[in-house]
Amino acid sequence: MGVQVTFDYQQWAATFPQFSPNLSQTQVTDLILPIAEVYCRNDGGGPVSKAETQSVLLNLMVAHVATLMFGPNGAGITGAGGSGIVGRISSATEGSVSVSAEFPTTPNNAWFLQTTFGAAFWAATAAYRTMRYIPGPRRRINPWLNQ
Repeated sequence: MGVQVTFDYQQWAATFPQFSPNLSQTQVTDLILPIAEVYCRNDGGGPVSKAETQSVLLNLMVAHVATLMFGPNGAGITGAGGSGIVGRISSATEGSVSVSAEFPTTPNNAWFLQTTFGAAFWAATAAYRTMRYIPGPRRRINPWLNQ
């Protein structure tokens, strides 16, 4: 039913250039990609039937996991602007610096909404999170009727 795509690091790095100076192809394909594939099924059994859509979703998930693991530009949590704050910033004060963060109220999307890439993934997959009805076998009420 679904489709499987091959991850293209060159395309991913061109789409998300903020990561390419700091994350090598080996780091992305050997460390980040297997984690991203846990959340974005890429074995041909998922609900996505178009290769282009599957590729976009996989790239978004890789960027989301890269941001969570290595900061907003892949330089690490302590380097180049990574704050380590998880969730949506709900209030900020400038004098004597104060920041408050909160998780969204829905536990299903909380992990995804930590980054813009995860939020884009969550929004793009809304159609795949609906219930699908698969009818069972047709039952015969009177088995002697069709003999």
